[in-house]
Amino acid sequence: MPPQPGRPAKVEHEYKRLGAWAYLAARDVHRAKLFGRCEAKSGIAPFQRLVDQVMQQPPYRQARRVFWIVDNGSSHRGLTAIRRLRQRYSNLLLVHTPVHASWLNQVEVYFSVLQRKALTPNDFDSLDDLAQRLHAFERYYEALAKPFQWKFTRNDLDDLLRRMKTPGLPRDQLVA
Repeated sequence: MPPQPGRPAKVEHEYKRLGAWAYLAARDVHRAKLFGRCEAKSGIAPFQRLVDQVMQQPPYRQARRVFWIVDNGSSHRGLTAIRRLRQRYSNLLLVHTPVHASWLNQVEVYFSVLQRKALTPNDFDSLDDLAQRLHAFERYYEALAKPFQWKFTRNDLDDLLRRMKTPGLPRDQLVA
C-alpha cells in the first residue's frame, strides 16, 4: 500500500514475481546522450547489441576513435572482448576500469540515479511497465543532462603528484 500522511508504505510479504530485465546502457559524456535497452538476460550477445545500437549510427560510425569505458563484467572482460569488439569496429577502444572502481564509469553514476529516482520502490505490474519506466527515465535524464567537461589535465596530475611527494606539505596545498 502506498504511504499516506502519518503512515509508511506497506509491502505484502507474498508477491508474484513478474520476471526481470537486464538493463544495459551506454552514455556519451561529451554529448550527454544515453543509449539503453532491455534484454531478457545479460551476456556477450546482449552487450554486443548495445554496442551495435551505438556504433552503427553517426557520429560513432565515422569517428576516428570511440572509447568504451567498461567495468570488468564477464560480457566485456579482458583481451577476448577487446579483440572481438575491435574486429567488428576498428575505431572502438575498450577501456576497463580498475577492479572495484566501477564508480569511475559515468554510466554507473547514471545507474545509481536511475535506481534511486525511478526504480524504488519496485512496484511494477509487468515487465512492459518496467521497460516503459526505464526508457521514460532515459529520456528525462537525457533532457536534463549536460555534456561532461573534464578539466583535470595531464599537467594537473603531474603537479599534484609532485606536490604529494613534497615532505611536510600541508594537505590543503595538495589540491589544485
